[in-house]
Amino acid sequence: MAFMNNYRRGWALRYIREAKAELQAAQKIPRLALTLMLEALRKAQFAIYYSLGDPSSIEKIVKSISSNGHSVKDPLLRYLLEIDEMVEFLSEAPELNREQILKHVSELVSVASEIVELFAGEKD
Repeated sequence: MAFMNNYRRGWALRYIREAKAELQAAQKIPRLALTLMLEALRKAQFAIYYSLGDPSSIEKIVKSISSNGHSVKDPLLRYLLEIDEMVEFLSEAPELNREQILKHVSELVSVASEIVELFAGEKD
């Protein structure tokens, strides 16, 4: 049973496929890895946003919770905040331990894929 309409399902599945492709490219092209990982995270983030509802509304909620500094008990919201923080970190990061960051980004994209599949009611 699907939890979202066809329009949102299509965008969510597309974004998660693209996130996985960006991640694979990051593994193959070291000089562009940081940029590609950042794109993978953003696409995974939007895939989840589309899975949950209106992406701009979900993004506003995440940004407002992120800025107020309170601890969050909801695991999905905590996860969305973690992705948001990682996007911020990668946006500002100089050259860091690429392998370690790649592993973390890969885990985030994998969990995002599971969330999208759950809400879409199908595997991508």
